[in-house]
Amino acid sequence: MELLPVDTYLIILIVLIALLVIAILLAVFSPRLFVRGLFRPVLATFYRKRVVGLEKFPKEGGCLLVSNHMSWIDGILILWALPRNVRFVVDGSNFTSKIGDYLGRAFDTIFMMGGPKSIGRAIRDAREGLNKGDVVGIFPEGTITRTGQLQAFRPGMSKILKNTDAKVVPVHLEGMWGSIFSFSGGKYFWKWPDKFRRTITVYVGDPLPADTPISTVRGKVQALGSQAQIDHRREFPVLARQVLRVWRRRGKRLQAADTLGTEVGGRKLLINTLALRRCLHREVFSKDEQFIGVLLPPSVGAVAVNVALAADRRVSANLNYTVSSEVMNHCIHDVGIKHVLTSDRFLEKIDVELDAEIVSLDKLKEKVSLADKVIAALQATIVPSWLLDRILGLNKIQSDDLLTVIFTSGSTGMPKGVLLSNANVSHNVDAVNRAIRLTTEDVVIGVLPFFHSFGYAVTLWAAQTLGPAGVYHFNPLDSKQIGKLAEKYKATVLLGTPTFMRGYLRRITPEQFKTLNVAVVGAEKMPADLFDAFEKRFGVRPVEGYGTTEMSPLVSVNIPPSRSAAKFQPDRVEGSVGRPLPGISARIVSPDDGTELDANEDGMLLVTGPNVMRGYANRDDLTQSAVIDGWYTTGDIAHIDNDGFLHITGRLSRFSKIAGEMVPHVRIEEELGKLLSEGEDDDQVRVCVTAVPCDRKGERIIVLHLPTSQIPDALREGLKEAGLANLFIPAADSFFEVDQIPLLGTGKLDLKGARDRASELTLASC
Repeated sequence: MELLPVDTYLIILIVLIALLVIAILLAVFSPRLFVRGLFRPVLATFYRKRVVGLEKFPKEGGCLLVSNHMSWIDGILILWALPRNVRFVVDGSNFTSKIGDYLGRAFDTIFMMGGPKSIGRAIRDAREGLNKGDVVGIFPEGTITRTGQLQAFRPGMSKILKNTDAKVVPVHLEGMWGSIFSFSGGKYFWKWPDKFRRTITVYVGDPLPADTPISTVRGKVQALGSQAQIDHRREFPVLARQVLRVWRRRGKRLQAADTLGTEVGGRKLLINTLALRRCLHREVFSKDEQFIGVLLPPSVGAVAVNVALAADRRVSANLNYTVSSEVMNHCIHDVGIKHVLTSDRFLEKIDVELDAEIVSLDKLKEKVSLADKVIAALQATIVPSWLLDRILGLNKIQSDDLLTVIFTSGSTGMPKGVLLSNANVSHNVDAVNRAIRLTTEDVVIGVLPFFHSFGYAVTLWAAQTLGPAGVYHFNPLDSKQIGKLAEKYKATVLLGTPTFMRGYLRRITPEQFKTLNVAVVGAEKMPADLFDAFEKRFGVRPVEGYGTTEMSPLVSVNIPPSRSAAKFQPDRVEGSVGRPLPGISARIVSPDDGTELDANEDGMLLVTGPNVMRGYANRDDLTQSAVIDGWYTTGDIAHIDNDGFLHITGRLSRFSKIAGEMVPHVRIEEELGKLLSEGEDDDQVRVCVTAVPCDRKGERIIVLHLPTSQIPDALREGLKEAGLANLFIPAADSFFEVDQIPLLGTGKLDLKGARDRASELTLASC
């Protein structure tokens, strides 16, 4: 090989020396330019950056940038993404090395070294920076989130802004959850990232005045997080694709079991489901048939049917088997169901006449051919997952394609069909994973019916895609069998309602629940005494969550103590239903004029996020009134406390406006429930408070109660002693004894049935 001339080598050497001298000069005299020059190509190698709302970011003048805190390098990424230097206020203990100190000072970082004096000095420096026209940045949570949920904002923000006219710029950084720098998977750093070139998006909100309340600023950051996940909903896994991979990896390990005696490992369940899908596709469905009815209790068979429908790109419609034929047929006609899949044994137990063709899964088994079984076995064991996706057409599923229709409980009228997309339910599954961190060692007790949105999203899809095994029983009130199921399969996770939990408390032994370490309740308010009683008996303290069918369904949850990784910030507040899950925002508005309310003020709860339903089936009018600008009106009265925890006060339909004041039915119901349960040794719902129209006062409070020896005057006196205002205490002639309190199949009160019964008893008179 011919060598280059000596002059050429000399020129190259001179250029290299010159570049080195320039780099040294930059490092000494312009550290910021030097560091940016080093970091930009490195960051561009591992991340793609995008800024949404950059035009809102002030081009000049002092402003306080307020951001969520998802990872160790959030500050670096924001500095990379934005055009102006941001002087972050940071914990100086992380910058004690010479390199750390150099990097921090290159960007005029404001250090807090601990102790009141250092903190006070940092606040003054930040305030002076704002007054000089600098951009000062803070992570007001004070710590990196362990779940992806936005935590409470510390009060230091207000101290920094004192005596300034600086704008507050809310910012949300999206895309770092799952990186080695986040707490995903329950740890930092020592893990494989779930992506090797991430897209990092910085969302910039409208600048706010310096005197904006902290709770409002937090709400704006949270809303940007919701916008981010709505924009990125295509990144949520397609559940039909994910479950096939999970079952294949599970192999022979138990994946699902039920009290019918069925036990299957992951691979066997996958083979059976694929064979069922082939048979249904060939023998039952027409090519363009979309909605398929399912009439089955929670069981291994119901899991297989729902997954088979998803794998065939059909929309499942799990029908409520606790309602009348009239209501069930209303649901069938509402979405145009032609076929209903069920079993002969189950159909014999319920007395229904359906306006659709009934497909017996027992008889369908006879039509599953040897070819179906062989092909399914090959697909489950040999065919690569990416190829199986294409064979089944799962690669064509879009995030907004429908996955299921869940019918509302009908507690206030005829059920409505809630259309939920793949992204809707997939977001909920991801949120469960972040909050509760299910593992392959978990066993979830599935007693909630799949026609219930919580049962469908969590005990079906979350249990089957996040690693655990699911064990199923058809009756959530059957404590005896549930206890046996939990003991046999060493259950770790229980989901239910307070009514169900009280029944388990009475009839399940501590030995049967000895492996249980997570208990999550919802659907109704958890009585204060039940927390202590459940923990005392089983060693597990339940936590409350909240959701609605229209939100797919989860909105918020307290983190179970056994799964908590909280440091410096609480992640559970009893009496609340937890903080909104990642990607979900909540705000409280006045029911009268829609103005947004401050922290701790009761009002109408609105929620937004990627889990907001596609809409109500064939009811655009109801959809448009329920979802406005992406925010779903829940109908619940609530407030958000200073730490961001959501407290449900009641339901708007469960208030009566009497003499100009809002009277809460639930508050009256709680106190009457205590009075009527004294000396009783069962878990029955004994009282329901409702109302009927009244010409004189607008509404009249009515109490429906089970037979009792206590007279109305004694109950009224008990309400007074409990501190209820006179306006809240029903008249003596407003107490009516009934044989049974109207309940739905989910255990919730049948509010429409209660109102109708009250009207019959009072003849709608005052």
